[in-house]
Amino acid sequence: MNNLSIKYVIVLIFLLLFNCNKPKFIELRSPDETKKITFLENKKNNELSFSIKYENKEVVLPSVLELVSEEIDFSGEVSVLNIEESTVENEWNSNFSELSIIPDNYNQVKIYLKLGDSYLNIIGRAYNEGIAFAYEIPNQQNITEISLGEKIHYNFNENHQLWSTPKRGPGVLTAQGEYKRIPLTELEVGSERPLVIEINDSLMIALAEAKLVDYARLSFDKGTSSKYSILSTLDGKMNDQKQDTITGAILAERETGLNIYKKLPFQSPWRVVMMGENEGELLENNYIIQNLNDPSKIADESWIKPGKVLRETTLTTQGAFAAIDFVASHNMQYIMFDAGWYGDEMKNSSDATTVTLDLKRSKGPLDMKAVTTYGKENGIGLILYVNRRSLEKQLDELLPLFKEWGVAGIKFGFVRVGDQDATTWMHEAIKKAAKYGLIVDVHDEYRPTGFSRTYPNLLTQEGIRGDEETVPNEHTLISMFTRNLAGASDNTVCYYSSRVDKMGSRASQLAKTVCIFSPLQFLYWYDKPAASPEKLDGLWGDTRHIGNEPELEFFNAVPTTWDQTKVLEVEITKIGIIARRKGNDWFVGGINGNTERKVALDFSFLTDHQTYKAKVYTDDETVKTRTHVKIEEIEINNTSKLNLTIKKNNGFVIHIVKI
Repeated sequence: MNNLSIKYVIVLIFLLLFNCNKPKFIELRSPDETKKITFLENKKNNELSFSIKYENKEVVLPSVLELVSEEIDFSGEVSVLNIEESTVENEWNSNFSELSIIPDNYNQVKIYLKLGDSYLNIIGRAYNEGIAFAYEIPNQQNITEISLGEKIHYNFNENHQLWSTPKRGPGVLTAQGEYKRIPLTELEVGSERPLVIEINDSLMIALAEAKLVDYARLSFDKGTSSKYSILSTLDGKMNDQKQDTITGAILAERETGLNIYKKLPFQSPWRVVMMGENEGELLENNYIIQNLNDPSKIADESWIKPGKVLRETTLTTQGAFAAIDFVASHNMQYIMFDAGWYGDEMKNSSDATTVTLDLKRSKGPLDMKAVTTYGKENGIGLILYVNRRSLEKQLDELLPLFKEWGVAGIKFGFVRVGDQDATTWMHEAIKKAAKYGLIVDVHDEYRPTGFSRTYPNLLTQEGIRGDEETVPNEHTLISMFTRNLAGASDNTVCYYSSRVDKMGSRASQLAKTVCIFSPLQFLYWYDKPAASPEKLDGLWGDTRHIGNEPELEFFNAVPTTWDQTKVLEVEITKIGIIARRKGNDWFVGGINGNTERKVALDFSFLTDHQTYKAKVYTDDETVKTRTHVKIEEIEINNTSKLNLTIKKNNGFVIHIVKI
């Protein structure tokens, strides 16, 4: 599985100093030599500086990592004690990603530094996909634990355009917020990662974070270190845990100052600069985030099942049986009980060890064990939603109980994010869930940083402005190439709901299953099977019955994980076309923005000298069904071209199979 060859060279440097004790700069290049990071080239010899180049052109000007601690003084004169260099050529396999074979090749340098009387190590990695660095604080001065603050001052030579989430503040959802394209100088506090920046017509970068496990989250703001500067800082501690009971947004202010408390020694999360010619290349190469995380800690991953999920909206035994029958006959793998099965999720008194229905959502009856038993008889798993209020106080009781009930997984709701305590709790909870054989979907403000490589039972997460927010295609086309650079996104795909008419079209909804990667793909979010009981006492809004339109065969066929991914055409907000392969089958999804356009599809990604059957699904008002989706069948090969005219806010999908 791993073909690992490591060339490891240790270079001991006793006095790498010029006059005035200035340290010699250290360069690190990617294997293809197109990306380069240079450390310690700043003229000030008491700064931890770095700069980044692409194709020998400066992308990030000399910039500074600033660390502050009450216990250790990091402001002293910098000298280099030792340098270790290594090269890794590797690949690893995944059953849960956008690629099944993931390349993991990089050059690394570890720089041992002395800053006055203090010690600090910098680790740099240069991949073909981008640059990453982290810092390590070793044992020193008989200190066992420190408080720490971190700032990174990124400097640029122009007022680049970038894609930013809303300004962070009490009651504001940033990770699920609406993106805007703004100049760098208009960036406001709390912008989420990845932060996509348009450097020029042939280069885009994204400032990101990887391996955030027990640290505070970083976010971005306009900087002051130069005319065109971005500042990254870490979230402060949130003492008051008050949340909006509708949106889940944090209403409390966060502390400022030193935000990290760690025992020595430790390494920080990775600070990442993803780099590509365009937004499509950034997405194709987003595996750099997972590569910066540890390999899987789960020895036997066979119980972790990706798949398609139907939310059961009636919270009744009869409704659950109807949902299980539906998903079993439509190549889906799970049903889910959402909020209300154990009482009012927003009340601390609600007990998730009991089935105690929230009467505002359902009057039942609901027999949990009967549901899990019927599901197992039909090969269908049950996922239970649990709000963080119950999770935080009952997790150690819930995990063995859910295993006893026969539950397959948990959807974490309204989780706290940002400060170190919230981050640590979250990832420890995912580890604990793995011990009980439970898959996890984390909702609301959580965004991934690659932990799913280490614990792949974390199949997906929200942190996206998805269908629950009635987002137009234009915004989905932003999320695809900003938020999705971080990893899987639970978009909760709608189909029959009237909100689809505001978002786009039925064919563009089909396309989201290809364009928005998620190993757990929730379909028909506001809909229920025809056999489901009629209930008007729920709080799910415009809930409609699922029909039997012919195009539903695409939902039945589409997988949720992939062997290969190619971006065929992209322009943020305007068009996104992605092709993905699973086994011998290819699936193509296209989403269009606010302007009608002609699309010329090139199938050169297909195998030479092979004929394929392609089913093409497009929007067509003349089709006499409730959803107006047209289906055509054609033969193609890798020299074929297909011309489509896609109306504004429409889309298309294609399922391609070998003949």
